[in-house]
Amino acid sequence: MTGDYGAVMARRGEIMRKSVGIDYERFSRGRLAFDYEGMMCETGYSLDEVEAIQRESNVGNTPLLELKNLTRLVRTLSEPGKGARLFVKDEANNPARSFKDRRASLSVFHAEHNGYKGVVAATSGNYGAAVASQAARKNLGCIIVQEVFDSKGFEQPEIAEKGRACEAYGAEVLQLSVGPELFYVFLLVLEETAFFNASLYTPFSIAGIETLGTEIAEQTRRLTGRDPDVVVSTHAGGGITTGTARGLLKAGCSATRIVGASVNLQGLHMASDRDFNRKSFTTGHTGFGIPFAVWPDRSDVPRNAARVLRYLDDYVTVTQGAVFYMTEALAQLEGLERGPAGNTSLTAAFALAQTLPEEAVVVVNETEYTGAGKHPYAQLAFAERMGVEVRRGDPEEERPGSVIVIPEQPRQIRVAPVDLNRLRASYVRNACAALGEDKTVSEEDVAFLSEDTRLSSEEVRRVLRENGVSVATA
Repeated sequence: MTGDYGAVMARRGEIMRKSVGIDYERFSRGRLAFDYEGMMCETGYSLDEVEAIQRESNVGNTPLLELKNLTRLVRTLSEPGKGARLFVKDEANNPARSFKDRRASLSVFHAEHNGYKGVVAATSGNYGAAVASQAARKNLGCIIVQEVFDSKGFEQPEIAEKGRACEAYGAEVLQLSVGPELFYVFLLVLEETAFFNASLYTPFSIAGIETLGTEIAEQTRRLTGRDPDVVVSTHAGGGITTGTARGLLKAGCSATRIVGASVNLQGLHMASDRDFNRKSFTTGHTGFGIPFAVWPDRSDVPRNAARVLRYLDDYVTVTQGAVFYMTEALAQLEGLERGPAGNTSLTAAFALAQTLPEEAVVVVNETEYTGAGKHPYAQLAFAERMGVEVRRGDPEEERPGSVIVIPEQPRQIRVAPVDLNRLRASYVRNACAALGEDKTVSEEDVAFLSEDTRLSSEEVRRVLRENGVSVATA
């Protein structure tokens, strides 16, 4: 077999089928439609079985902590009668110290159960460490493919730290520069090793996160006597938001609002050699959050199981500087030093809690560990090295890639709403573009687009018409 770029890309479908063990074509129901719930059931594991697998792997059952001091601060900034109670699910208590142990645990268990000799994942963040940790427990081989360097050889301190963590667990780490070779190398490794594709976006990965939602429901009821009113989730590729929401629904929390939160990196392109190191967040930002919301199937598997538009009730952004501020506030007011991913949703929750009544319960669905590379001081020092100005002031003055503004006081922490209907319409437009020259879809495609976006079928049809797509009559 030839290993040149074009030939490898032409074999991607075959490579994926062998490395994941899912024939995605079985779930196709139209030119665009597919059986999402059928695909999710393809894991073959019930929720009870997933919980048992995670217990055996020392994953999950993490504490739900009430942030009493931050709640008091919220109430000093709120109108009388406002200021919801803040809670956080402390996922840093997992073996590799983030929620991603949940998604890795099921993927690695499945790989071992089905006779794979090892696992491969393409990730520059916490997921690599989670996969490596779980693979070490199962004595499986592990290869992590990372996008690390810009063309000048600079590496982000957070990514470098995650690479060291993967190696500490015994994984082989392949570090690449920014560009299209990441997916190519990933496919080559899968083909050459015949290892399992522990992708972030398979049904195994999302099913592993559903326990996060069920635990939040059970623990909130036990601590407060009510369901959570709002769960705030950091949104990047969509896995944690999708899995948490599905778990909450399975636990009966149908009225809980799901709010996604991303760091605003508008104007920075994630595949740009220049922009790659001019951001201080490697995940949880709009550079992933927006593209993955409006076209989930840009992922490394044919059908992405993370589909946030099915579940999001609101989507907001926060600034880089505000997240750094809240990181220190969490440490200094609650004695919890945690990393940037969970603190993105905490920042949003802090602002949103000020608009809700005192009896309301707002849950942040994750924390992650922090360390030398993830710490705000390391990130801000690296930003200045890359020519980004760092100063105190009004966060409204922040300009991604140019200026990071640390708030001077907590009342300056705000959220900016993202128009979800605009994103939903963008999803349908992207689906139209994927059709190619034949611009005809079926009624089943319309129904799927409506379900995947939470737009009405009439609204879906309007966007289809605007993009020259017709619906075939039976």
